[in-house]
Amino acid sequence: MRRVDEAIKAVVSETIPTLKDPRIGFVTVTGVVTTSDLAQATVWLSVYGGEKRRQATLTALEGAAGILQSRVNHDLRLRRTPHLVFQYDPSVEDGVRMSKLIDELDPGPEEVMADDDKN
Repeated sequence: MRRVDEAIKAVVSETIPTLKDPRIGFVTVTGVVTTSDLAQATVWLSVYGGEKRRQATLTALEGAAGILQSRVNHDLRLRRTPHLVFQYDPSVEDGVRMSKLIDELDPGPEEVMADDDKN
């Protein structure tokens, strides 16, 4: 199933930029989880922008699900094409937030050296 997930991820990642819907923002497919019977594939996405941009992008992708499923069927030739469901993946946003918090706590090597030079 991992190979199927990665193959679907690749096809969806390549196809999303070709969609001509202006509601679709900068999207990164972070993962795909397919059920064992190939009935459904949950596509996890990271969307650059605020909440409005995220919702608009998810709505547009739900509308384009048929096009994306058709492309998955054409490229992968699975015995059954899974129904695509799109979910927002907050892990990228959480990682950026954590990095900012760590940067606030750690002064960095330049500031430490500057403090040592003063002594």
